[in-house]
Amino acid sequence: MNERNFRTLDLNLLRVFDEVMTERNLTRAAHNLAMTQPAVSNALKRLREAMGDELVRRSGYGVEPTPVAMLLWPTVRDALQQLRDALAPGDFTPSTAHNAFVLAMADATAAKIVPGLMDILETEAPGVNLRVLPLTTRDPRDLLESGSADLAIGHFPGVLAELGALHLQENSPRFLHQRLYDGEYVVVMRRGHPLAGQPLTLDSYCAARHLLVSFSGRAFGFVDEALASLSRQRRVVLTVNQFFTAGRVVATTDLLTVLPRHFVEATGREHELALSDLPLPVPPVHVDALWHRQASHSSAHRWLRQTVERASASGFLADNGTPQTGAP
Repeated sequence: MNERNFRTLDLNLLRVFDEVMTERNLTRAAHNLAMTQPAVSNALKRLREAMGDELVRRSGYGVEPTPVAMLLWPTVRDALQQLRDALAPGDFTPSTAHNAFVLAMADATAAKIVPGLMDILETEAPGVNLRVLPLTTRDPRDLLESGSADLAIGHFPGVLAELGALHLQENSPRFLHQRLYDGEYVVVMRRGHPLAGQPLTLDSYCAARHLLVSFSGRAFGFVDEALASLSRQRRVVLTVNQFFTAGRVVATTDLLTVLPRHFVEATGREHELALSDLPLPVPPVHVDALWHRQASHSSAHRWLRQTVERASASGFLADNGTPQTGAP
């Protein structure tokens, strides 16, 4: 876009563009904007002419953005959010709020955190609603970028490493994170397993049959990477995408699995399971909250992050009020 086009640009077109990019559907975008679909199409046409790019193309039941649109959108979203914050800053009041928040997390994480969240909501924010999406990736940035989730909670080592590298180059990183708790991985098996109740050797571990919890379905995880560095391997005969499922399967078979120690309780089968130390070194598990930068200055989102932090702490306290093994 040249300077002349920018001076004559109707900035309302950017609101339409942002909504279309969020929904990837003209009908839904029109509904959210209280406009007709032809009006949305006309607005996109005017913005295309100003930008000199198609911006979106029809794809199935919706639209697909062009590379130019994908580059433009983050800047537009940030600018619109800053305007919203400046024009209507308003403090978030939990007791009278009626916000709806979307969290993305795995089933075991939800089992630990959500009960505490609901306790807080019932007493402090009875009008607030929560929706939990299943976390099916170790990189939830697309969910946060699109606005499909307000907060992602999980183990994101690759994302955090990349953000750390980018932070050296960017003054304002697009995504922010907060450590909620740390833990350690353990080998989990049924109590009557032939390997239960004895030190687990690397040879016996590699000779066993294994179950892997994999969000992507890929039958190769961080343990396999650690084994490969030792020129060893194991046989993964089953992959599942839920910790609860892993607990049920391992409790009734001779498969071994590896879980964070504090997630074992969330399987619902902890009394049927035996734990053993891994016979090889692996990095600790870190569970973090991850969110988009544009949400940072929202008082509602700030309350959400603080509430999740409180619920995480309470979720890892034993009945006597002391931290469980694996919790910080």
